[in-house]
Amino acid sequence: MSSNKIKKSALLHFANNGYDGTSLAIIASEVGIKKQSIYTHFANKDDLFLTIMNEVLIREQEYIRHFFSINASKDFKHTLYQFLQEYRERYKLHSDTKFLLRMGFLPPAHLIQQVMDSVYSYYDEMEKILIDFFEMNRHSLTSPVTDAVIAFIGLCDSILIELLYSGDERFQRRLQASWNILWQGMTLKEEE
Repeated sequence: MSSNKIKKSALLHFANNGYDGTSLAIIASEVGIKKQSIYTHFANKDDLFLTIMNEVLIREQEYIRHFFSINASKDFKHTLYQFLQEYRERYKLHSDTKFLLRMGFLPPAHLIQQVMDSVYSYYDEMEKILIDFFEMNRHSLTSPVTDAVIAFIGLCDSILIELLYSGDERFQRRLQASWNILWQGMTLKEEE
């Protein structure tokens, strides 16, 4: 039994049920081993959770880096809006994204410091990636690049909270209202 099968099962459970709603016994049963066998690979549930968290954060950073890299020469407004919409799809389809949102907004109480330290590092890296992308489009901005990036990340957080707590309809409603105001506030003119 490889640790990868255990991590794959645990990721799905943590993403869908949170830390407290995930049982090592259920994970073990699902992968066809006894619960004690998990301890061959992971010291305890916290170790398993933190291992998955660190791997998810790396994969999500890679996704963001790749997204803005392949869209570097495309329309600035469209790319930013597409990124927000893609996150909605990723939340629906990818356990990594669902895990990241649940863990970032609802971390296990006893691991809050470790989780938030990692999440803040993730956000710092996301900010660097976005700053590079916004710098390439500086000519479109009326506000300082760093301020525009921070506002964009704030919008991301806002709509992703809606997605996590309220679902797709409220996500779309908040995105539509907030996006237009953010775009108008940070750019020289409304582009068609």
